[in-house]
Amino acid sequence: MKKPNILFILADDLGSWALGCAGNAEVRTPNIDRIAAKGLLLSSAYCVSPVCSPARASLITGKIPSQHGVHDWIRRGNSPGEAMDRAVIDYLAGQTTYTEILAEQGYTCALSGKWHLGNAPQPQKGHTYWKTHARGGGPYYNAPMICEGKEYEEPRYVTDVITDNALDFLNGYEGEEPFYLGVHYTAPHSPWEREEHPAEYYDPYYNDCPFASVPDLPMHPWQINTAPHGSTPELRRELLSGYYASITAMDAGIGQLLDTLEEKGVLEDTLIIFTGDNGMNMGHHGIYGKGNGTYPQNMFDTSVKVPFVLSQPGRVPVGEVSDVLFSHYDFLPSLLEYVGCGDETPSGLPGRSLSGVWTGQGEPAEAPLVVFDEYGPTRMIRSRKYKYVQRTTDHPDEFYDLCADPDEARNLIDEPEYVEQIDRMRDELDGWFARYVEKDRDGAYLPIVGRGQLDTTDKSDIFSRDWYYLKDRPEENGEPKV
Repeated sequence: MKKPNILFILADDLGSWALGCAGNAEVRTPNIDRIAAKGLLLSSAYCVSPVCSPARASLITGKIPSQHGVHDWIRRGNSPGEAMDRAVIDYLAGQTTYTEILAEQGYTCALSGKWHLGNAPQPQKGHTYWKTHARGGGPYYNAPMICEGKEYEEPRYVTDVITDNALDFLNGYEGEEPFYLGVHYTAPHSPWEREEHPAEYYDPYYNDCPFASVPDLPMHPWQINTAPHGSTPELRRELLSGYYASITAMDAGIGQLLDTLEEKGVLEDTLIIFTGDNGMNMGHHGIYGKGNGTYPQNMFDTSVKVPFVLSQPGRVPVGEVSDVLFSHYDFLPSLLEYVGCGDETPSGLPGRSLSGVWTGQGEPAEAPLVVFDEYGPTRMIRSRKYKYVQRTTDHPDEFYDLCADPDEARNLIDEPEYVEQIDRMRDELDGWFARYVEKDRDGAYLPIVGRGQLDTTDKSDIFSRDWYYLKDRPEENGEPKV
């Protein structure tokens, strides 16, 4: 069987709730909805850690953060222009990635957009086409970008630049062997102010959208300075308009990619995957941000649940939805098996292949009954019915009955009737992490507060501590950090 091409599209900070195909009637995502209509929507997909760099490292390696050692968003070592010492750091040194395996199996691998795993100027991990963001986030205009190993300031809207670079690869590719193209948008990550987005996308939301699709709640007491916060009605409207505008702008670029595949006659030969690195709260639970919107870090579904749609004519079911529990640590083995390289899957990974779900063969007997997450001292186990959140800090554990309380509004950790269920989930969580954690990279007792990682875990004092609760500084609304 001929190996398919792969178009892998990755959004940044996209809540699973923020797509038309997921039931949001306000946000305009016709092209992502087009992928779902012609393919499969996984409605119960989860990231491995609810913040960008650890989540991305887990996607590409199939490992959890306490195996690969990336525990927070990478704040130092992405590019020479990022730090005074101009040092770059390879955070995935020695780690096997699926792009390297694909390259070894004959794929030409290309990347356009966000890398955010260190040493952005250097093409790595099997990629031969490499046009990336120099850091992890930043402005939509005058963004720091990498081209031919050099950092420069890009005056155009960065979402369009990422799309154009991906189109450049597609239009120039004449190889007989299959290609893998990763298109990693920075959208819809902050900033969300009006001046950051084209009026054609921003103004319709600002002028006409009621934003009934997003809750308007008092600020969570654990909210910290990691994202702009909609603390007034006017600021809330501005930020939500920018968030939705950046999604729609990204969706327009995705439409260009789909049209180009069709024009080149390779659409049927291409597996298309769209997902996000982590979830996002835009007022959900009174939080702005993902897992690091609060301290201690949170594991609400709005932080850990991600969109996941895929399509390929003739192989992926058309217009179907699967609610099988799927974690991003299942992605690597699933992808490799789907393209006929399952034997190349590294040993010792926590995930399993669910490629049969992707091809409509149904949920396998060994399908996961739970998924796991970690973000430093906060860990989670989730089944279809229950969620248990464990913390190694002085902050409380949490337990939710998701059938009775899907919005996770009532913490039942101290309710006597759930003691046995909590004990079972605690034991399963402890056993699972004991099985996969590498001791020298264990995040459970590291001082991770969600404000960034400065070096690899073999160094000391590597996590930023410049955080504060917004309730303690009511005059501030948080900072638009990566």
